[in-house]
Amino acid sequence: MSTAPSSAVVENTDRYMAVVDATWPPAQMRHQGAWLLRRGGGGGKRVSAASAMGPVTDADVVEAEAAMRAMSQPLLFSLRPGQEALDAKLAARGYVVVDPVNIYACPVNVLAEQEKRPEQHSLATWEPLAIQREIWATGGIGDARIDVMLRAGEPRTTLIGRFDNSPAGTAFVAVSDHVGMLHALEVLEAMRGRGMGKAMMIDAARWAAQNGANTFSVVCTQANIAANALYTALGMTKVGHYHYRQKD
Repeated sequence: MSTAPSSAVVENTDRYMAVVDATWPPAQMRHQGAWLLRRGGGGGKRVSAASAMGPVTDADVVEAEAAMRAMSQPLLFSLRPGQEALDAKLAARGYVVVDPVNIYACPVNVLAEQEKRPEQHSLATWEPLAIQREIWATGGIGDARIDVMLRAGEPRTTLIGRFDNSPAGTAFVAVSDHVGMLHALEVLEAMRGRGMGKAMMIDAARWAAQNGANTFSVVCTQANIAANALYTALGMTKVGHYHYRQKD
């Protein structure tokens, strides 16, 4: 028997998903009937999934499917704690679970006050530079996801991570509702194992604290074992979760 999610998990997930929409925004969002619809422009699942705004019927699901087809997008729904009835409804229609996601958060100072090695540096810069685009490309983050960053509201920045005098990684971070949220952290393969992921998280939190954040957060697929371990080791706590259901 499944256990109903706590009200705190539901509220936290709702809050941080609103931060995701603000800091990693779709090309278009609109309300239609029972749904919040997103047009992603090729920017991935986060910016392309439909979300229910309340209880839905079978007819509502059909309406959402028609709207997504009209946008030439995959049939994709984002499911949060408390939406178990919709989850079961979609499963019965042949939708499968893809990419369960954890949401991590902590007070921004938990990260910002941690120490780094002297040879680890990050430079905050806007807009993304060519070297950052090259680093992101090595991790499969292409122009469509760069466009997502360009759509985000301020405050926002990118970070160029350096180890000694060599480029080591890049990331994007923005602030909404006093929450700094990190996206698209990518460390060059040759620079892994030198603590650059941790160092760039610390630098991102310091930037967020200087730009109005009192909380720092990140979302991460449950399948990314290394990233989940990093966030936990840095003192972040899992505060919510969500998953997608998709139909081919």
